[in-house]
Amino acid sequence: MELEENLIEIISLSGEVKKKFLKAVKHAKNNEPEEAEDVFNEADDQLIKAHLKQTELINKEAGGEKLESSLLLTHAQDHLMTAILLKDMAKEFMDLYQRLEE
Repeated sequence: MELEENLIEIISLSGEVKKKFLKAVKHAKNNEPEEAEDVFNEADDQLIKAHLKQTELINKEAGGEKLESSLLLTHAQDHLMTAILLKDMAKEFMDLYQRLEE
């Protein structure tokens, strides 16, 4: 059950992170750079938590504990990878909007 709880936490955190990165881009688009940066940093902190959960699972498997592959595991990985990609894209968009305002 612990595995499922960790996976659900990764999914939940990653979903919130994606929403916040998109919110940061909207703030940047509306010429609100301070708000954009605040929301971006908040999302990044949550992303670190999700990534640490993933690292915990990887370390368990590397230590010999067998983790069963499942649709939930795949879903969690997908959400986390998408959130990481969105972080990079959000930062690029924020930088572009900042340049447009200069």
